[in-house]
Amino acid sequence: MEKRALHSPDLTARNIERIAELFPQVITETRDAGGNVTLAVDFDLLRQELSDHVVEGSQERYQLDWPGKRDAAFRANTPVAKTLRPVRDESVDFDTTKNLFIEGDNLEVLKLLRESYLGKVKLIYIDPPYNTGNDFVYEDDFAESSTEYLARSGQKSETGVRLVANTEANGRFHSDWLSMMYPRLKLARSLLTEDGIVIVAIDDHEHANLRVLLDQVFGSDSFLANVVWQGGSKNDARFTSQGLDYMLIYGRNVQRLVELDVRWTEPKQGIDRVLALAADAWRSSGHDAALATQTYRAQLRKIKADLEPAVFRYDQIDDEGRVFQTGDLRKPTPTSRSRYEILHPTTGLPVPMHPNGWVYAPESMDQKIREGRIIFGPDHTVMPRQKRYLDEMDTQAIKPVFTRERASAAYALKKLLDSDVFPYTKDVGILSKWINAVTQGDRDAVILDFFAGSGSTGHAVMELNAADSGHRRYILVQLDEAVTHPNYDTIADIARERLRRAGAQVKQEAASLTTDLDVGFRSLHVATTNMADTLSTAEDLVQIALTESVDSVKPDRTDEDLLFQVLLDWGLDLALPITVEELVSRRVLSVDDDALIACFAKDITDDLVKTIAARHPLRAVFLDAGFATDAARINAEQVFREVSPETEVRTI
Repeated sequence: MEKRALHSPDLTARNIERIAELFPQVITETRDAGGNVTLAVDFDLLRQELSDHVVEGSQERYQLDWPGKRDAAFRANTPVAKTLRPVRDESVDFDTTKNLFIEGDNLEVLKLLRESYLGKVKLIYIDPPYNTGNDFVYEDDFAESSTEYLARSGQKSETGVRLVANTEANGRFHSDWLSMMYPRLKLARSLLTEDGIVIVAIDDHEHANLRVLLDQVFGSDSFLANVVWQGGSKNDARFTSQGLDYMLIYGRNVQRLVELDVRWTEPKQGIDRVLALAADAWRSSGHDAALATQTYRAQLRKIKADLEPAVFRYDQIDDEGRVFQTGDLRKPTPTSRSRYEILHPTTGLPVPMHPNGWVYAPESMDQKIREGRIIFGPDHTVMPRQKRYLDEMDTQAIKPVFTRERASAAYALKKLLDSDVFPYTKDVGILSKWINAVTQGDRDAVILDFFAGSGSTGHAVMELNAADSGHRRYILVQLDEAVTHPNYDTIADIARERLRRAGAQVKQEAASLTTDLDVGFRSLHVATTNMADTLSTAEDLVQIALTESVDSVKPDRTDEDLLFQVLLDWGLDLALPITVEELVSRRVLSVDDDALIACFAKDITDDLVKTIAARHPLRAVFLDAGFATDAARINAEQVFREVSPETEVRTI
């Protein structure tokens, strides 16, 4: 029966395995710090294999470099002996929700989530510290060895991660920020689906560095957009009014996005208003197209300043009362099928054709003519044009430049929480716009924000699901950063309360629209491993200590704590439904209708093992110390081999 290690995967070891698949001849053996034989890469042999491509020594190359970069990359690969502990009292709809709110250091969380959400996240949206000189950055300790780190990461206190002010007086001002971002972005990339997207908000302080850093992590050909947001202005600024924020957008695999014909669109502003004007003109004209067009155009000019040009150009009403504009029929680039004759419906003679030919293939053009979507001139000397209806062109490609005051987001949060608690919150409307664009074809998408702040991303996901009956899920990660407020101790506390209130509000407003709206969340906290440290020297172990050390689980941990560590270790979704049952007078946890059955009782009996095996779970896990003897453990294995051989059985 396999016993689980219960720490995040060692990514360095995994990378060595990948190299071994490509170049088995470069793999050798060495001894680690503990004297154990382990696999390693012979870099001299690897250089020979890549002799035409390796850049040696100090040879110049194009790259972003800074003091601490190598250590930052190392930090991304080291495993962490941590776990996630569920907190039911902080949660909403714990047993049924698919959303997660995780309190803790996001670097540790990304490592813990890697197995469960590898390649499953559709969108990552983060708004990290802008490095203005006044905000805080994570202080990751890169000075220790891997052995020291592993020892520390299993034993440091729950609040061991530190935030420090990163002022411009710091000689490593930009380097510290880059070292903080680099390992987090590397880990984040692995969580994305093949058609996944990452959006990183930033301002001028680190915009240039961030773009080059994203080029390195995702590849420069994965760049999709640099969105500019004018969120405010300063009239007393010396050179320009400032107030710009950016959103740098990269794709996990741009080729895959092209293959799927992914297009990001948004509603054209003012369409509903324009269609209402046209409907009034159509009614008042007695369904006279010419008179309706005249009346409609007069009203349209009055609101021109409020409309986008793309909407204003729809300035005609046809005989069916539909608003349209005309456009040419030329083919941008000529093809073998773009040049053919079109006969005028009255004269029967060919009409003029653009040198590149027609935009539609012959069969499509015939269909358009039958539908009355091609407008011919009075005779064959006039080139025809096509109709484009406004009610069929109500969306447009998202514009990468927009203006929206940031202050409105802070005011909305203040109103929701009845207190001014978070002055720089993200704008829910803008988040909804981009989440909608990225997930238009996948309303079950997972959205991750590991700089969650006040929880705006979760709020936006709930509002968007209410609007289109989607089932998007969010995973939010926020450090327990202290705040000075009478009602809240940390930013994480603010975010959880915001999600509770926003969820209740969204559910109330959407009551008549959808019945299965998920406005809950499971609250989880990063914690040290559930397993007690039983390492002692022979001299320290008296008989009573040996007796006490038998129980390898920390005394304050519950079976649900152990279950979530098992879910992480097995790479299972942390939002799977969990039911609690009693079997043979023992408490048993069933995950996702017996996809996993866990029993962490300290006295596992043969009857209990047989009862669980009879349910044929995909996986079963027990507490190793729950078996009285090695014989009892072996007997349990035999029961599963006979009754449910398909079950994977493990102990912790």
